[in-house]
Amino acid sequence: MNIIAILSPERVFYKNEPIRELDEALKTQGFQLVYPTSSGDLVKLIEQNPRICGVIFDWDQYSMDLCIEINELNEYLPLYAFINTHSSLDVSLNEMRMVLYFFEYGLGVADDISIRIRQYTDEYIDAIIPPFTKALFNYVKEGKYTFCTPGHMAGTAYQKSPVGSLFYDFFGANTLKADVSISVTELGSLLDHSGPHLEAEEFIARIFGAEQSYMVTNGTSTANKMVGMYAAPSGSTVLIDRNCHKSLTHLLMMSDIVPIYLCPIRNAYGILGGIPKREFSRESIALKVAQTPHATWPVHAVITNSTYDGLLYNTQYIKETLDVHSIHFDSAWVPYTNFHPIYRGKSGMSGERIPGKVIFETQSTHKLLAAFSQASLIHIKGDYDERTFNEAYMMHTTTSPNYGIVASIETAAAMVRGKPGRRLILRSIERALHFRKEVQRLREESEGWFFDIWQPEIIEEAVCWPIEPGAPWHGFNNADADHMYLDPIKVTILTPGMDEFGTMAEEGIPAALVAKFLDERGVVVEKTGPYNLLFLFSIGIDKTKAMSLLRGLTEFKRSYDLNLRVRNMLPDLFAEDPDFYRNMRIQDLAQGIHRLIRQHRLPHLMLSAFDVLPEMKMTPHAAFQQQVRGNVETVELPDLLGRISANMLLPYPPGVPVVMPGEMITEQSRGVLDFLIMLCTIGIHYPGFETDIHGAQLTEDGRYLVRVLKTDITA
Repeated sequence: MNIIAILSPERVFYKNEPIRELDEALKTQGFQLVYPTSSGDLVKLIEQNPRICGVIFDWDQYSMDLCIEINELNEYLPLYAFINTHSSLDVSLNEMRMVLYFFEYGLGVADDISIRIRQYTDEYIDAIIPPFTKALFNYVKEGKYTFCTPGHMAGTAYQKSPVGSLFYDFFGANTLKADVSISVTELGSLLDHSGPHLEAEEFIARIFGAEQSYMVTNGTSTANKMVGMYAAPSGSTVLIDRNCHKSLTHLLMMSDIVPIYLCPIRNAYGILGGIPKREFSRESIALKVAQTPHATWPVHAVITNSTYDGLLYNTQYIKETLDVHSIHFDSAWVPYTNFHPIYRGKSGMSGERIPGKVIFETQSTHKLLAAFSQASLIHIKGDYDERTFNEAYMMHTTTSPNYGIVASIETAAAMVRGKPGRRLILRSIERALHFRKEVQRLREESEGWFFDIWQPEIIEEAVCWPIEPGAPWHGFNNADADHMYLDPIKVTILTPGMDEFGTMAEEGIPAALVAKFLDERGVVVEKTGPYNLLFLFSIGIDKTKAMSLLRGLTEFKRSYDLNLRVRNMLPDLFAEDPDFYRNMRIQDLAQGIHRLIRQHRLPHLMLSAFDVLPEMKMTPHAAFQQQVRGNVETVELPDLLGRISANMLLPYPPGVPVVMPGEMITEQSRGVLDFLIMLCTIGIHYPGFETDIHGAQLTEDGRYLVRVLKTDITA
């Protein structure tokens, strides 16, 4: 980060010659100089080049207007204004808060000025690097000899082996030098929350609007368990979003607690629509408590916000309405909601404290911010017992955390701080909106069919679109007003074949075909439904990637309309079973799968699968205890009816549990089993389209095996 931009002053000797001398002096200091031709070019240069560490300009020529414009991009960037003896310094008290330094034009002073610019640059870098990351950088620079873990000793061990050398060259020296032991006292402790680790957590809490934040190095799956282990004591009752991540099912298996499920709605696409307002009422909860064996009034609630498909709640309503001591918002997919006004009131940390309640929010910092995989955060607002919480935290935290992950969490937070962070999120939203409009344009211009997009008919400005009651686009019956909102950066592409209310067309293109086509061209889909594809426009998506996706969609249409052979259009799929796909064309494959979906009435099955829950015969914890005792047996999936499932069953899509451990599918809830069998049917008929079901084992001959409790086991 040694690039300085210089806006050359008007061509007069007393200004140009000092700048020429300064150019030479700055290069001696190791700076790279760039010369934009106008203030407009300069602003664009700063916006697109975050390595610029300073700007030099003529005060008389550009004055405060330029400073304000640059400050909107990066309020921490040093600005160096050159003045003469007659320059007017009309700077307000508020404007003096800018990082603005003045130098007078003069000959023979370039060396002194360059030294000061080097000093101010170092201060700038020091100011933007967060505390733990700074301490880790400094430790690596010191190059100490350690006689503790890890055994590769800053990468030295790798360089003693041929394959180790390849590993070292791939990851680089600093990555390995930063992989240090918890014995390094100057870095503090992640477990005790001391030293730079504590400073990092306080720094993060300020940025995310929390009262306290905790860094987690093994993912939000673990963060969810930490919160649950603290908030729900043994024997208590907990409200759980049925649209929960499987980590929360694992929490139920680990902790002896009684779950009561809050049931979300869905539309025909399988898009998760969130929990209706009525489910949060005291009357509804009281009825569920009365109907659930061994249940008491719940002490804790877990809500998924946002849903996988990008629907956010009005969280203030939930906080004020739910009559529980603590609420946990599992916000794995939205770590950015504190950094743009369109998300105000839609996150766990939004707003002020709720008297008598504790609000937890877990976020996957790695999912849509710039942190390493497994990087996660826990935010807390409200009074809680820090020592007890930390025991739950340490219960799930390794004593050998990866400090590179820790630094990446803190750096991700630093990236979204202040105006640069807001601009990052704004650009992400703008790219998503532009892509959405391009799909709309291509659909209007295309002959025949083209992809559609799940969104309101008119999308102009950057907003989260409300799921309004009766609005035709979203397909949710009985939606509540001022309750759920669609995040614009979660883009759901629709393929032909079915509308939002489940009406099946005569012909269709199942989304799995498009996903395979894109994957073979280097574009990976986040989630694939029957006739929809989800794409995440995170801060790492640029125009090049967005155009690659758009090009992939248009290439699919062109190839599909030409009715190419499967072997030419989808060579990886062809390789799955060359004999089966030898002479098949893409339209035959699409219509074959579409006919299967119509035959099995997928929209009806998908809705009925979540309409009546399986019967809870015992808690997930009790069911898992039976499993570890060996009181289980294996049956084929169709034989699951009337048996108690030992595991959760979670098909992709939709990616949420449809059967929990300890639950039995009865005749009333048979729709769940019919839905699972239908998903498996497609893979039986068409190789390469097998359904991934967590909790079920797919055999080589195409059978799905599940584990159930033995028949003599009862609750």
